[in-house]
Amino acid sequence: MALPSNNMKFYLKLMFGFTLVFFAINSNAQKFAYVDSEYILSQIPKYKSAQLQLNELSAQWQQEIEKKFSEIETLRKSFQVEKVLLTKDMQLSREKEIEDKEDEAKKFQQEKFGAEGELFQKKSELIRPIQDKLYDAINKVAKNNGLDFIFDKSGELLMLVSNSKYDRSDEVLEELGVVSTTTEKDTNLPPQ
Repeated sequence: MALPSNNMKFYLKLMFGFTLVFFAINSNAQKFAYVDSEYILSQIPKYKSAQLQLNELSAQWQQEIEKKFSEIETLRKSFQVEKVLLTKDMQLSREKEIEDKEDEAKKFQQEKFGAEGELFQKKSELIRPIQDKLYDAINKVAKNNGLDFIFDKSGELLMLVSNSKYDRSDEVLEELGVVSTTTEKDTNLPPQ
């Protein structure tokens, strides 16, 4: 049996070195945890207050919109009853009035609930600072615990099983300076 040449020894050592590095990298497990952002937000009084304020505002605007559309429907029914008694010009005038009121109601609805409407702006004004603080707290918890990943249990990620020892939600609350009002959080519920 022939002994390997110096080049062959070099390549074998090199391959052995790469193999060791590869296994060393793969054996260094990444650290992960998860948080339940819905739970965390439900414990923050300022968030609860903001949600209540947004719900009240939304309900108020929805009532106004429903009232406007109800008035339009009343005008429409009245017009249908009186239509035979009206001249052509009067009919056109009433139809225009109804269309204008309907356009006005739709515009109001869009101003309040549209993509860039007042509700969206108010939500951004009230909720965004709380979400930013939450994100900063999660980053601090990750850094303090040397975590590589933190998943959000209440997000799009589907967690079929979760071990509560990896739950860092209470640490995030502590980082935010919030004392949990819930005595025990059920982390073993099946996903919805």
